[in-house]
Amino acid sequence: MLPAPHSDRYSRHLQLPQFNASVQAQLTAARVLVIGAGGLGVPALQYLAGAGIGTLGILDGDHVSLSNLHRQVLYTTADVGQLKAIVAAQKLRALNPEIEVIAFPEMLSTENALERIAAYDIVVDGTDNFAARYLINDACVLLGKPFVYGAAHQYEGHVSVFNLGNGPTYRCLYPVPPAAGQIPDCNTGGVLGMVPGMIGIQQALEVVKLITGIGQSLSGALQVYDLLDATQYRIALKAVPHHKTITALQEQYELQVCDSPAADISVTQLLDWMHSGKAFQLLDVRNPEAFKMAHLSNAVNAPLASMDEGLPEFSADVPTVVYCQRGRTSLKAIEQLQQYHPAGIFVSLTGGMNAWNAQTTRL
Repeated sequence: MLPAPHSDRYSRHLQLPQFNASVQAQLTAARVLVIGAGGLGVPALQYLAGAGIGTLGILDGDHVSLSNLHRQVLYTTADVGQLKAIVAAQKLRALNPEIEVIAFPEMLSTENALERIAAYDIVVDGTDNFAARYLINDACVLLGKPFVYGAAHQYEGHVSVFNLGNGPTYRCLYPVPPAAGQIPDCNTGGVLGMVPGMIGIQQALEVVKLITGIGQSLSGALQVYDLLDATQYRIALKAVPHHKTITALQEQYELQVCDSPAADISVTQLLDWMHSGKAFQLLDVRNPEAFKMAHLSNAVNAPLASMDEGLPEFSADVPTVVYCQRGRTSLKAIEQLQQYHPAGIFVSLTGGMNAWNAQTTRL
């Protein structure tokens, strides 16, 4: 049995508006499972432990490596080679002995997902691959559990809350997994150490909001952070009912290998198309605010988040150049477009508007 929350430990919480001993007791009674004790999971775990979450589960079968330490700052050089879940649990118990910390030194799988998640109120997704995220999503849908999503890549991070009540699931954001290797993880694309730290803290905040009811959760929205430019924006997400109709986990969760991945086009190639008079269509999949600020001439705006609500007419006889701000959202958009318009020809503008602006400024 856990001891009662110590008033000195949580005194700064108790000074907050909308926060009192009964709210702190809600945190003490909560059970939160963090899947992945890496770049996202470490800061989430540290702040959840500090906040007084009564039971913290840590599920991770990986070992600490030297390349982890620039962003997974719970670990030290002396921990290299040891199991992350075991080391993290020991250090979190030292941080807050008033909570229970349970280590599961194993990888998430179809064999253990339902059993592990069923014992907790909320799941924090600290993984770094799409297969694990789809497995977490489907298990949470089957069990009726909300989960807090986070992702970090290079200088950018995403946060959302999925499967909360009638809100959207992860599959409402990404109905189809990307082709293998299409979107690199931090092992291949790199990540600035502070980026997952900031995103993991945001995930911890969303957990506290869900438990206590303070503030407004990110259910129904994807918050996108550009940490290099110190900017952020929010994409509204729409719940698609059939994504909640699954009745069982898939036999396996692997990235789909696409026989014909989305082609891309460089800024120089697009300029050649324009100058040569080649027939093509332009589709801007950024949010309306970004589109109003600047867009390519004759482009049609169809934000990725609202594609389920309707799309403009496309000619299947000419290619459609799809672009976003950086060149990643356009790839996701093409996955959806190919479902709605299988005969269409879609190409992604490499680097998006950022590359366009940089290249055309130099010309």
